[in-house]
Amino acid sequence: MDSKEGEKLVRFARETVENYLNGRSRDELLRRAEEELSEFREPTGVFVTINIQRELRGCIGYPEPVYPLNDALVLSAIAAATEDPRFLPIDTEDLERVTFEITILTNPQKIECETPGELVQLIEVGRDGLIAEKGQYRGLLLPQVPAEWGWDAEEFLSQTCRKAGMPKNEWRKNTVTFYKFQGEIFREKESKEK
Repeated sequence: MDSKEGEKLVRFARETVENYLNGRSRDELLRRAEEELSEFREPTGVFVTINIQRELRGCIGYPEPVYPLNDALVLSAIAAATEDPRFLPIDTEDLERVTFEITILTNPQKIECETPGELVQLIEVGRDGLIAEKGQYRGLLLPQVPAEWGWDAEEFLSQTCRKAGMPKNEWRKNTVTFYKFQGEIFREKESKEK
């Protein structure tokens, strides 16, 4: 995806949230995406991240390509703004202070390995995102997260387990299934607030 396409998607995510907070329905916004983002109909995983001054304010998306990108973008943008259980919903006053970031994901691939040491070697921090899965537990961290926090591969694995609701060192027991994926990241440079 080129930077113009990425910029279009980021702008559309912001407009979707603005319109939703101003009373437009989810169905209306999905119809708008069908018209205005018709070139993005390929099913694709996507996450929308909303920050206020580099602090997370909401992040929700679809790791697998279950919806066309145009639909997944609308649903993720609304959910990141209003349904992330870690935060209160964003209101119209917050919109001036937030920045939007879109991560377009490759399909997750199961990491095949025999030992925890081998697992560490198969992860490239800054390139790979991770999904950890064990029974009912499942958690995901985007590729940019470990780079932003300065984690090595072992800490990345620990934090992905933690995000899934498991003990941090569960990955060392070789009982967790991991998937990795990559992401193209597009973000606003600054909020509308000056």
